[in-house]
Amino acid sequence: MARKAAGRPQEETLSLWKREQALLKTLVVDRDTEAWQRDLAFSGLQRVGGVDVSFVKGDSVSACASLVVLSYPELEVMYEDCRMVSLTAPYVSGFLAFREVPFLVDAVQQLREKEPRLMPQVLFVDGNGVLHHRGFGVACHLGVLTDLPCIGVAKKLLQVDGLENNALHKEKIRLLKGGGDSFPLMGGSGTVLGMALKSHDHSTKPLYVSVGHKMSLEAAVRLTHGCCKFRIPEPVRQADIRSRDYIRRTLGVQGAPALRPERSKKAQRPKACPQGASEEPAGKDGPLKSHSRNPRTHRKALGPDLEIIH
Repeated sequence: MARKAAGRPQEETLSLWKREQALLKTLVVDRDTEAWQRDLAFSGLQRVGGVDVSFVKGDSVSACASLVVLSYPELEVMYEDCRMVSLTAPYVSGFLAFREVPFLVDAVQQLREKEPRLMPQVLFVDGNGVLHHRGFGVACHLGVLTDLPCIGVAKKLLQVDGLENNALHKEKIRLLKGGGDSFPLMGGSGTVLGMALKSHDHSTKPLYVSVGHKMSLEAAVRLTHGCCKFRIPEPVRQADIRSRDYIRRTLGVQGAPALRPERSKKAQRPKACPQGASEEPAGKDGPLKSHSRNPRTHRKALGPDLEIIH
């Protein structure tokens, strides 16, 4: 029988989460802290990391947390850690970190202990940083707790501080001509919360890049573009591919009954194509379509019965 995580937390828990976010937010550093970040060619940057959490449909308790480290600028996988975890917190919009970050922090700590020479110099996170209702998204949370530079990369615009996916926003997207083109996401408060980036020459949908920790927005945007073979930054894309493959192999090894996985209440997002599958450049919206954190489910078939949704 499918297992379900607990329902929406009580107001007392949400208040505690808000207080923790506010406290940790004071520790966020939104400027470049490393010499390689200030170099236009990122000289000195050798390792970039990506994290991901994937779910099985019908089971919002079991998930796969993954951390990958890629060489830079080659973007070849140097390290991979995937593990099945049991979630204890439900998904609540604006509080994704409390559901996923503990497992990602643990993966980083395990790497520090086992292979410190492979520690990433920056982490890409599939989510927002300061582009968040309270200015402290999952990329900020993970960055502060690991003390690593972090970049938030989202595939849909979080409509906060007056930002809207309206006709004007869509016209600005249309005017992005080539990979690397971008425009600022300025909220009603006058603060630039992030950048909309055309990550690939053929991409029709932008990425929304925001500061997570210990890196400027300008450097974060440049590095995100430099890590995109397709629409999605390669560290995040590889973490996604490998987490879904790990679920598939683990269920097969354990002889578990075929399940139709879901992304659970975290949000349904289509995924990058798995290893061995044909790939189109990201902008052609083939296997790498825009992901979302809404209840609309997109499934990636892995066989006649098994599907995994990130």
